[in-house]
Amino acid sequence: MAGPTGRGDSLGAALNDLLRSQVTARHRLSSYNAKHWHAQLSQLTGTHRGHQALDEAGLDVTVKTLLNWLSDPECNIRRSYRDLIHTAYENVAIVPADPIPDHIRRGQYEISGVVKTGDDERTRGTPDANPLRIDGTRGRWDEIEELWLAGELTDDEFEDHFIDDVIVEDIGEGTDGWEFPGAAYTVEVR
Repeated sequence: MAGPTGRGDSLGAALNDLLRSQVTARHRLSSYNAKHWHAQLSQLTGTHRGHQALDEAGLDVTVKTLLNWLSDPECNIRRSYRDLIHTAYENVAIVPADPIPDHIRRGQYEISGVVKTGDDERTRGTPDANPLRIDGTRGRWDEIEELWLAGELTDDEFEDHFIDDVIVEDIGEGTDGWEFPGAAYTVEVR
């Protein structure tokens, strides 16, 4: 039975596609695009989550002050208050990434596409060559997850860390390192 699968024009792109199909990536809510403190405050005070974010950011003003601010977009408020409103707004606007699940960390990977180590370059996952099989349980996933949670796991970063922290940890350096110079990859987790 086939497991979760990712596809891409590089190994890193296929890995990111796989991960994004399994968990939510860090992202910004499209409805949170206000620039001015008044618009941000108006949007925040319209929801319970927004009020909570204002409290967590440390905005401590009376209801009367809050109503005065909301009624006058030209009101001149202290920079420290504008900073707190902006912080609360960003905290609500950004949806954190889900952690990398155990079935991804502990999965058995099958990589199809061009794989090169030393002088050996071949297309894996064809009738003539099995996919490259990697045991994810032997990998070191901490740096990959740190980048993922920060929203900074680019395709290139994922590929580099997967090679160094998962492939090398499982089967070693290869003849002369591992390269994935192809233009189409499929990664399946079993």
